[in-house]
Amino acid sequence: MSDSPHRPGDQSHDGLLLAEDLPDGWYLPSRFPGERDDDASAQIDAVLGYDDSITTESQVEGQRTSDENETIDGRWRYLEHQATHTRVMIRLQRQLFAVPEEIRITGVIYLPWRAGDPITSQLLRELPTARIEAAINKRLFAMKRTETITGGKIVLPSGHKISERDLLKPLGDPKKIPDFYELVALQHGRLTQQGDSNPSATMAEINGVALSTAQGWITKARDRGLLPPGRRGRAG
Repeated sequence: MSDSPHRPGDQSHDGLLLAEDLPDGWYLPSRFPGERDDDASAQIDAVLGYDDSITTESQVEGQRTSDENETIDGRWRYLEHQATHTRVMIRLQRQLFAVPEEIRITGVIYLPWRAGDPITSQLLRELPTARIEAAINKRLFAMKRTETITGGKIVLPSGHKISERDLLKPLGDPKKIPDFYELVALQHGRLTQQGDSNPSATMAEINGVALSTAQGWITKARDRGLLPPGRRGRAG
């Protein structure tokens, strides 16, 4: 997330959801519900009891598997439908342990325009959640994401294939390696998947470069839409 100043109450300031991500007929109000100046996501999660971060007996502290994702950084965003004035809040969640990362909708609050109006299954089916998810990920990752194919290989945009076990090897010279920043994103994602709290430092060590160099690679990967925006106060 950028540290640059933003207008209080601006729902799009962190880049997770923009007006362009919404299908025709839906819009993103410029302010949070109730004309709030603050992001109430944490409070909404608390009211709803939305916290499954407590480890179970089968989980080892400090370790995560690829199908586990944080809940602490989910962000609720408020939408309205222009014709019906239906109000919807969606919870956007970074899937940090997917390779590469992606954004998913992990909660929905549906409010008809008039309090007390019934909600039908048809209305719920018409919520364009899948389209919103696809639009967000297309923008954030520029649809340059790699695809895993049969045999455990990952196909890069150039057509080159790489094994997942090779993702933590030195990446080489960015001027000579095709798909270099795609590889940066994949290496960063794999370290995050393994629970690394400072993947940029680990990438610097793996690749034998200065920390500032690794951080520069990550920034360029983000600029290319291969990684989501960074988050304030989080290393790596």
